[in-house]
Amino acid sequence: MSATESTVASGVIDPESTPVARLLPAMFVSNVSAFIGLLTPLQVLMTLHLTRIAGPSAAAAFGIITGFGALAALVASPLGGRISDRTAARFGRRRTWILTGAIGGSIAVFAMAGTTEVWQMALLWCAIQALFNFQLAATGALMADQVPQRRRGTASGLLGLSAAVGPLVGVAAVSAVSDPMLQWVVTAVAASFLAVVSVLLLRDKQHIPARDGSRFSLVELAKSFWVNPWRHPAFGWAWLVRFLVFCAVASSTYNAFFLMDRFGISAEAVPPTVLLVTLINVGALALTSVVAGPLSDRLQRQKPFAAGAGIAAAAALALMAIASDMWFVYVAAALLGVAIGLVGSVDLALCVRVLPNRENAGKDLGVINMAGLLPQSIVPFVAPAFIALGGFAALYIALGIAALLGALAVARIPEVGRENDPRFARITRGVTVDA
Repeated sequence: MSATESTVASGVIDPESTPVARLLPAMFVSNVSAFIGLLTPLQVLMTLHLTRIAGPSAAAAFGIITGFGALAALVASPLGGRISDRTAARFGRRRTWILTGAIGGSIAVFAMAGTTEVWQMALLWCAIQALFNFQLAATGALMADQVPQRRRGTASGLLGLSAAVGPLVGVAAVSAVSDPMLQWVVTAVAASFLAVVSVLLLRDKQHIPARDGSRFSLVELAKSFWVNPWRHPAFGWAWLVRFLVFCAVASSTYNAFFLMDRFGISAEAVPPTVLLVTLINVGALALTSVVAGPLSDRLQRQKPFAAGAGIAAAAALALMAIASDMWFVYVAAALLGVAIGLVGSVDLALCVRVLPNRENAGKDLGVINMAGLLPQSIVPFVAPAFIALGGFAALYIALGIAALLGALAVARIPEVGRENDPRFARITRGVTVDA
């Protein structure tokens, strides 16, 4: 462990680092900024804009655009982390990309208002996904750079909460105006303004990369997408836990289709019904995040929360599979919110603890983020097969089993203070390039 790693882990703050009282709000505000830019268009603005320019083909066009966007996010997350790791700007390696990602993404959001063709929206949406994921990668890397271990549960909980707060703030802001162009402007301004607030709160001293003879080449960038799980087993298990639990979380993509299929809800009644389900989910998520994160710090335990997330997600999907009326759906939405809140409250803190090398924190956390992004592409790809075999019940049961496997996989990760216990997967340090 390097001197920097030891200092951060011990809870002793470098005088040049951001005081925790400013650091945690700055990270939260940065993530809220990114989620305003990403989720407000995804949940509201793109659907309305596509209806105007694509008419009856809007739904199909939406699927194409979001599919390409998910691919862009998958590439940008580890790439953005790796680039920020190697950035030597005087403004700071993380602050540089928080601000650049947010401003660039906001400009692309603003440009969306002027699109008249689906292909134009697809290109800009890929840019939006890439730029805001650069911002998210740089923000997440601050956990390893500056947050002491004893406060990482709280920080992880706040970052998890930001995924719920961002779209709520964004949707509320655009609902206050009726002009379509102005709605895009409001979204762009809100995202960029909050990013500026975040970087003003942060201290991020200039980073001088180690002179180890390595060059920042295309080959090195390609390695940004891979961390060898055999060489770094604890990291591999943490990646698997996130992937399996987020497969269950991705089930919410099918809420509208499920409600129409199972309960015969009309297309006109779907939006308010989905909104109610979402509000229940977000409420449970928010309450769980703000309680579980600090509690994890107090107990110095992470594994029970991560395992509980998998169990809660499996229970939610079991209820969805057998739902005979809407109350099953409402309870399932609350349970899934609890699951997301639990995993959000400790998952990032747990992943930071098993990083192979905190000098490459941005790159390695980008690989971890891929575990949360991949289900967004994989679940929609395999879902039609499960639905054809056994309806939505088959899909929910399969994803519930994935969540339970995620809960079981937690057992292989060492708990806080037991990192050298031979009964658990090893945490390896100091390797910067993986074959």
